[in-house]
Amino acid sequence: MSTPALTTYQRHHLRPTYEHHVGRLFPAMVRASQAHVVMLTEQGLIPAERGARLLRGLAELRADTSAAPPFDGTFEDTYYLLEKRLAAACGVPASELDVQMARSRNDLDAGVFRILLRDQLVGVLDRVLATGATALAAADRYAEVVITGYTHRRPAQPTTIGHALAGYAEALAGEAAAYADLIDALNVSPLGSCAFAGTDLDIDPARVAELLGFAGLVVNSYEAVAGADHLVRVGTLNAQALATGARLARTLMDWLSWRWVTTPGDFTQGSSIMPQKRNPVVLEHLVSYAGATAADAASVLNNVGAAWWEDSNNATTDVQVRLWESNDRTDRFFALLGGFLAEIEPLEPPSAEEIVASGATTTAAADALTRHGVPFRAAHSVVGRLVRAGAPDTWTTEGVRAAAQGITDRLDDDAVADLLAAAVRPELVLDRAQVDGPGRCAVRNQVAALRSRFDTVAGRLAAVRARLATADEALDAVAAERAAR
Repeated sequence: MSTPALTTYQRHHLRPTYEHHVGRLFPAMVRASQAHVVMLTEQGLIPAERGARLLRGLAELRADTSAAPPFDGTFEDTYYLLEKRLAAACGVPASELDVQMARSRNDLDAGVFRILLRDQLVGVLDRVLATGATALAAADRYAEVVITGYTHRRPAQPTTIGHALAGYAEALAGEAAAYADLIDALNVSPLGSCAFAGTDLDIDPARVAELLGFAGLVVNSYEAVAGADHLVRVGTLNAQALATGARLARTLMDWLSWRWVTTPGDFTQGSSIMPQKRNPVVLEHLVSYAGATAADAASVLNNVGAAWWEDSNNATTDVQVRLWESNDRTDRFFALLGGFLAEIEPLEPPSAEEIVASGATTTAAADALTRHGVPFRAAHSVVGRLVRAGAPDTWTTEGVRAAAQGITDRLDDDAVADLLAAAVRPELVLDRAQVDGPGRCAVRNQVAALRSRFDTVAGRLAAVRARLATADEALDAVAAERAAR
């Protein structure tokens, strides 16, 4: 008998949604169903032999790695595909199934989506930690490579490559902790809340949560299916992390253009017409990734804000693809950025003369005067006069004294000598003692402190992985044991 033609709704919504979702949702729905049936059997809500039959069918579905069937209109979505295939695997009509006892499509979808996001974010956090380790290793290696730091796209003060990269690593450390917090927030189970009001049946939601690796339960059954704050947090955290990384990518573009660092060959493309060109287009792609991820976050926020405070497709099904793509793009972003940072090396960082000529040493010159008792505003004015008269390498003792006339009479010989030295020796920044500054010792201490922060997050991630592995082993064991009865 031929399959009826698809309706307009089926062709233009149900089929494309099914095609987008089935590959991700179906395996997770099977796994959640195994835990659910184990719980129903343990609670005596279904007879042991019926539970065993269901678990044998679910095991068959889990072992089947063939492609999902095409959407033909005989089922509505992945949820009903599961029932259709499970009935066939069990050799019974769908009307004989108990798999949906005390369970709704609402809480199943909410639980499965949390499982998928949890697993994706574990991978994302791995990438963030690896990128942080790479940034810190480079910061340590290049803690003595002096460059010109910029503000508002203009030369500002001397710093080092190590100082800049340690700063980015600190941002990553904060983002890593935020991802760990987000995984914890996701890792609570909504299963058992059913449509939103629970059930009178004597179920054990905590047992299902335990078998699926959840750390606990959503407190309120309405929030379990209506809540979407965790979805918004996924999209916005990804957008935040990539926006920060994109800013570093823009700065790296400048460093490469100025030949301060090498251009990693593995991350370049040649020109179709100019033989000399090696274009680090990966940095451009990273900026585009950040923009796309921000768009995904905006889409999630818009859909959630357009939904009712109840189970609503705006805030569930319709945001899933956006978050899956956001997580995938975030994973690739940090794989690329971490790989790029691992390969850059100093090439032709600016010379002391170039840094001096840029005017970047003038703040240090003004600070030199303040160390000898000159008020800062007066010191600033003296150096301002000197800058307007010529580049720092042209300043003389007589010129400094002339510039100070009418501003301050507190210049002794030592103060003038310190000003002139600071003006032409940008490498003095390496001796700066300030703990958060660019001094060589300070940067290496920063690296050590940040490694400790990353280690703390890595420990939290390891604990999540251990919980998931333990749950997988327990579910496999109990499902196999009960299926054999």
